[in-house]
Amino acid sequence: MNDTAQTFISESRRYLSGEFLPKIERCLESLSDEEVWWRANPASNSIGNLMLHLAGNVGQWIVGGVGGSAVERVRQQEFDERRILPRAELLSRLARTIAEADRVLAELTVESLSERRLIQGNDVTVLEAVYHVVEHFSMHMGQIILLAKMRTGKDMSFYEVNDEGVALPRWQSERSDSSSRGDSSSVED
Repeated sequence: MNDTAQTFISESRRYLSGEFLPKIERCLESLSDEEVWWRANPASNSIGNLMLHLAGNVGQWIVGGVGGSAVERVRQQEFDERRILPRAELLSRLARTIAEADRVLAELTVESLSERRLIQGNDVTVLEAVYHVVEHFSMHMGQIILLAKMRTGKDMSFYEVNDEGVALPRWQSERSDSSSRGDSSSVED
């Protein structure tokens, strides 16, 4: 059971930091600040709103709820924001929150996964809280990808298929290529 619990923790960390965030970063590279705040209709959220919401959710559930840090959140403001906040600011805020959450997740023990927490009015185990955040993040990341494709009309090219038919994440090879050259990637113009 310990191996399963450790795998759950490490895979949750990998998804949030190593897969989900890079996909959002890649989407933002193709968009202007204005496009990040575009809405398909009044009932829909913009990418900017979704990014604020993801930072709020991860902060409340993992950093605060699981980690015990004081986190102030007004959830509705994440959806009500209409100013065009720069995409670099949004990405920085989200990346910072994910880094804080990753520190909390790195300190989890197998035993702590069964501890109970009251988060956003929900009595949950730590495992349930982490599972909720990963699932919730994945759902909204999918919305961000769809909105980015709608605005740009192009594929985000997350994967490159090799000769054996294996899909390889491009962001991993691109990061290792740029770090070996000393490049620094940024979404800023």
